[in-house]
Amino acid sequence: MPHVPPRLITKRGIPAGQAAKEMVHVSATPVLALRGVSKRFGAVQALTDVDLEVHAGEVVALVGDNGAGKSTLVKTIAGVHPIDEGVIEWEGNPVSINKPHDAQGLGVATVYQDLALCDNLDVVGNLFLGRELLHRGVIDEVTMEKQARELLSTLSIRIPSVRIPIASLSGGQRQVVAIARSLIGDPKVVILDEPTAALGVEQTAQVLDLVERLRERDLGVILISHNMADVKAVADTVAVLRLGKNNGFFPVKSTSHEEIIAAITGATDNAVTRRAERRTTEAAK
Repeated sequence: MPHVPPRLITKRGIPAGQAAKEMVHVSATPVLALRGVSKRFGAVQALTDVDLEVHAGEVVALVGDNGAGKSTLVKTIAGVHPIDEGVIEWEGNPVSINKPHDAQGLGVATVYQDLALCDNLDVVGNLFLGRELLHRGVIDEVTMEKQARELLSTLSIRIPSVRIPIASLSGGQRQVVAIARSLIGDPKVVILDEPTAALGVEQTAQVLDLVERLRERDLGVILISHNMADVKAVADTVAVLRLGKNNGFFPVKSTSHEEIIAAITGATDNAVTRRAERRTTEAAK
């Protein structure tokens, strides 16, 4: 396999004296990239000139305060809200994502907070909901059950039975089933919207283990979370949004909890840092 140079991530939104280029060893060409993406809803500018990159085998945590634009950004990727300005690239090529079907066709799977599971159906029925396998015009329950068992086994997901109704499962088990369902379409990027919200300690651990397995399968993962402990546990890179704009990209291993919180709250966005950034930009010209 040819050697691929690592991508350079520059910390932004922190004082110039602390700024440093950190190396993260991922593929040079991102699976998904947003370049200067903006989105407006009437008089409200939800996103302004936002950049984001997701590489194969990388977990990118998307963090920010309430109203920072996280949900809007995810919905532009998922095709719910077409972008107004900017470019979305897929494997290095510009693409148009105007509806959810476009995103799914490319290989983007999104697991929203509400999970959208059917309580009256069993695990197999939920995994293949809308993608049922047919044999001679009849739903092939045997093959679906076999594939469901294989998928859950591959992901090390512990479920009492694939024929147990979803209503009988715990919150953590529901979450991992929803994530597993997103893999049925063989995606390349999986978006997880607050997957550990309202879960207990053991259930959260189960979900975080699954996130790591997605990375091991060489998938790109976008993880939206307010829990910094979860972010530090599984993410490779943290992308901070503030007031609909980028406010920093941070390699997790070499960035402190305080730096990330400062970028989220805007403590790093002040006259001193702006003056330093302006001088750096002028010197580079």
